[in-house]
Amino acid sequence: MFNSFGNIIRLTTFGESHGKCIGGVLDGYPSGIVIDEAFIAREMQRRRPGQSEITTNRNEKDDVEILSGVFNGRSTGAPIAYVVWNRDARPDEYEKVKSVYRPSHADYTYQLKYGIRDYRGGGRSSARETSARSVAGALAKMALKQLGIEIYAFTSQVGPVKMDRDYNGVDFDLIDKTPVRCPDMAVAERMIEYLKEIKANGDSIGGTVSCVIKNCPIGLGEPVYMKLHAQLGNAMLSINAAKAFEYGDGFDGIELTGSQQNDVFYNNHGYITTRTNHSGGIQGGISNGQDIYFRVLFKPSATISKSQHTVNDKGEQVDLKVNGRHDPCVLPRAVPVVEAMASLVLLDFYLLDKTRQL
Repeated sequence: MFNSFGNIIRLTTFGESHGKCIGGVLDGYPSGIVIDEAFIAREMQRRRPGQSEITTNRNEKDDVEILSGVFNGRSTGAPIAYVVWNRDARPDEYEKVKSVYRPSHADYTYQLKYGIRDYRGGGRSSARETSARSVAGALAKMALKQLGIEIYAFTSQVGPVKMDRDYNGVDFDLIDKTPVRCPDMAVAERMIEYLKEIKANGDSIGGTVSCVIKNCPIGLGEPVYMKLHAQLGNAMLSINAAKAFEYGDGFDGIELTGSQQNDVFYNNHGYITTRTNHSGGIQGGISNGQDIYFRVLFKPSATISKSQHTVNDKGEQVDLKVNGRHDPCVLPRAVPVVEAMASLVLLDFYLLDKTRQL
């Protein structure tokens, strides 16, 4: 039951990193939506491994096979089931670490909780699971497009290299122009050079992904325990390596007084709106029509090539040196996953809001 996400729109994912496949079932999806499989393929290419020198060299094509819920190019309203076959799985490479607890991985907690664990790349705990989310996110984007809702995520910081916090003026068309997915070309170049150094040293680094949601309808969000920002936070913190979530001014807001941070209302030619958007487009847990913006902090990849001290399942001290395939930084491939999860939340809340109407 805890492999599912959502309310009206409900995604259940399945599969392991080095098993036969990763897949999902998306239930509650509206009928009659034109399903553009070429768009799904493009979204998957954005998340797939092996796409540049600053990502893992695992060579998965991430082709999607839709099994149900689509007929004659349109959604039928039935559950949409799909699989992404693992073509470049190498489970044998993990035999040497099957009894070792890798630092900052889920090895120990899974073993303790379930009494068994899939040591092949972390199994279910691997970021490979996010490929199933990317398919569902692409489907959600198709539905949101009909509502005019646009979602843009981008890499805003890698280690000490960062963009300006203000997203206004950012050209979102530039996000995918560089492998690091930073729309500021000068900052992107510095990020790439920094990541090359990190990778050459056999290490990893974290950073932040920023996300902006435009044209969100007013009124999405359910008080008290289903606030829009709370569900966005839940979605983002469910992504592998995500460590923190903030929306609006976030932690920077503690340096402002109430009079400085309050978003003052005014009548703009018959349309009531606010002069500022410190709230990040959400007030009282409900969207107010302004841009929704938030940031997600991702930790450094847990798998690194440097030798580390750890213990095995007998409690014996061992040295671990991993020579496998890993990302020096998860951010470039996390960008489309952030968009996917935001899309699922927005579509879910839009449909949930419609249940109130006669």
